[in-house]
Amino acid sequence: MEKKPLIVESIYDVPTEKVWNALTDNSEIKKWYFQLQDFKPKVGFKFDFLGGPDEGPQFLHLCEITQIEEGKKIAYTWKYDNYPGNSEITWELFEAGDKTRLTLTHTGLESFAENGKDFSKESFKGGWNYFLNDALKKYLEPVD
Repeated sequence: MEKKPLIVESIYDVPTEKVWNALTDNSEIKKWYFQLQDFKPKVGFKFDFLGGPDEGPQFLHLCEITQIEEGKKIAYTWKYDNYPGNSEITWELFEAGDKTRLTLTHTGLESFAENGKDFSKESFKGGWNYFLNDALKKYLEPVD
């Protein structure tokens, strides 16, 4: 597998601060992302959660925050308990007038190649597209 990062972008019709809170406030994270027991947006904070395909095995994700740039960028490692591989996810926010552009970059996906189809780049692409373009968009821009 090539070492090309997976990049997914979306634009939200809300201010950057609102998107930042959705990414870093655990009470908001639980409404659109994963059910984290605890989350603190600070370098070195470790968190974990269960996740996987709707109809399939659930995997324990192990993460540690590696970068924080308040209101603009958060990055964390992303690996799985009892599976080889380690990757990193970076969420970056950009003001676009009164809107916000979010760029998610997932590097290191090739390190999961031997773990099966649930760990394929296509699987991650589908998952991140769902989270950014469906779950987060509906949370940030609810339709009355």
